[in-house]
Amino acid sequence: MAERHHPLLSNGSSRRLVLRKESLSMSQKKISSGVVHEVLGDLKKALTSDPQVLTASEDITPLARNEWICWIESAKKAETRSRRIEWGCSSLKDGKRRPCCWPGCAHR
Repeated sequence: MAERHHPLLSNGSSRRLVLRKESLSMSQKKISSGVVHEVLGDLKKALTSDPQVLTASEDITPLARNEWICWIESAKKAETRSRRIEWGCSSLKDGKRRPCCWPGCAHR
């Protein structure tokens, strides 16, 4: 790893702050959860596979994020869940903050 010294501490200071340049892959980054629900499995994979979607997800409030997660988790069939993940990621990229036409999370 490349090391460099912080410019404010390197001029005459006996203590040096060493900064390491680290890169994390998208899958290693922490993904924020909702108020009640955690981001798991295929939803986590979908969020981490597209930096734009991940940024949009991190930009909304924990309550709004919780609504997306609960809406996706409430699907009874795998096909519905996959469709909701795809639509949700697309909607987040388009700037949509919450799922449409859904009464909201009953778990909070």
